[in-house]
Amino acid sequence: MADRPIRVRYAPSPTGHLHIGNARTALFNYLFARHNNGTMVLRIEDTDTKRNIADGEKSQIENLHWLGIDWDEGPDVGGDFGPYRQSERKDIYQKYIQELVEKGDAYESYKTEEELQADRDAQKAAHEAPHYVYEYEGLSAEDKQAKIDEAKAKGLKPVIRFHIPADHTYEWDDIVKGDISIDGNTIGGDFVIQKADGMPTYNFAVVIDDHLMEISHVLRGDDHIANTPKQIAIYEALGWDVPVFGHMTLIINGETGKKLSKRDESVLQFIEQYRELGYLPDAMFNFITLLGWSPVGEDEIFTKKEFIEQFDEKRLSKSPARFDKKKLEWVNNQYIKKADVNELTALSLNNLIESGRIQKDPDPKTIEWARQLISLYIPQMSYTGQISELSDIFFTEPAPLDDKEQAELEKDGARPVIEAIQTKLQGLDTFSAYFINQLVNDVRQETGVKGRKLYMPIRIATTRVMHGPQLAETIELIGRDQTLKNIASVLSQMN
Repeated sequence: MADRPIRVRYAPSPTGHLHIGNARTALFNYLFARHNNGTMVLRIEDTDTKRNIADGEKSQIENLHWLGIDWDEGPDVGGDFGPYRQSERKDIYQKYIQELVEKGDAYESYKTEEELQADRDAQKAAHEAPHYVYEYEGLSAEDKQAKIDEAKAKGLKPVIRFHIPADHTYEWDDIVKGDISIDGNTIGGDFVIQKADGMPTYNFAVVIDDHLMEISHVLRGDDHIANTPKQIAIYEALGWDVPVFGHMTLIINGETGKKLSKRDESVLQFIEQYRELGYLPDAMFNFITLLGWSPVGEDEIFTKKEFIEQFDEKRLSKSPARFDKKKLEWVNNQYIKKADVNELTALSLNNLIESGRIQKDPDPKTIEWARQLISLYIPQMSYTGQISELSDIFFTEPAPLDDKEQAELEKDGARPVIEAIQTKLQGLDTFSAYFINQLVNDVRQETGVKGRKLYMPIRIATTRVMHGPQLAETIELIGRDQTLKNIASVLSQMN
């Protein structure tokens, strides 16, 4: 095994959009392959036709590319081990199904769903773990064949079940969790490897694909641990080498401590949702990499190249990974501060359009105004989708003064300061931040008021909020008419 070339795969089902957990699986496989100069394979596991959604595969590919993950082989790029969609490999699976049946390791099963449910009910009543009860127990070869013939005469279509050997233990050295041993008697009995419609089940198809595609390492979530003994059983029956398994720890909600479930609506869980909110791909790559893997040292911000150089599977955590929304916002903010302004402007402008703040297809004048507006708030944004709320003062009618604002305006010198800035703004020829700053300095010199007692009354009167970005730039973007209207309204509300 040690001499085999490193080949890993990410194998999503096109049954939904790219989930955070699946993105992490893809990312860790990608980093492992790139760090070891191995091969990354994308394989689409689309045998569950009832659950597949339109454009499910396209969505997976687009979001993986957005994150910065690429692959060497796959349905979109080809390769020597295709086809790379399970739905196109049915004939391949049939060959090995037949081999297992002929060897006596698999057999036709005609138990109906009603019979299976009756078994489950009886097991539940007896406080037994659910398991398949062998339908041909105690029958001679002739009686078994007679039972099969009777089922066929009724028009029943069989599934194919794999026979689990009695009293067999399945063991493997897991990259993440170390030595794992599972008693074959506890995995539920003989299991289905081919459905009645002829399609293979996951646990069978994945073994055939991984073997034929020469996958050396299987890195996946630890919810797959229960599948591993079933898959090893098939490897052993076919006489094939078993790949190295690594089961990554669960991701938990950082606030509740519970497993991150798709039903947990307190956390956005799909990459596409973060794209729409204006999170940056490099930031998402960084954050997800640290969900269950730790670098050497205390640094938390790395480039993709640095992650590839440092990635060591031995540093995959055995403890659950906490999904911390605030931590994600902090990571994204670090990237926003260093991002290209044009990229942030484009993302933020799209958020403003989506929220209805700016009309679709804005004219050049509006775009330039929006560009200046967005630049004011870049340092404050954790993601560009926040621009609509942060810039609320530019798009909504001011609310009446609240108690805190009234308290600030009741301080000595507030009214003279406001009246002075009002007069100067009315007479300002060029309404720009540069000249507005000069006016504020003139008011300071003329009134003798400075510091908070100068700036807070001016900010409240002109922008109608106590806190915000650079004052002069904000006033310029609000515009002369609205600014003077704001001042007049504030003066009318002052005691």
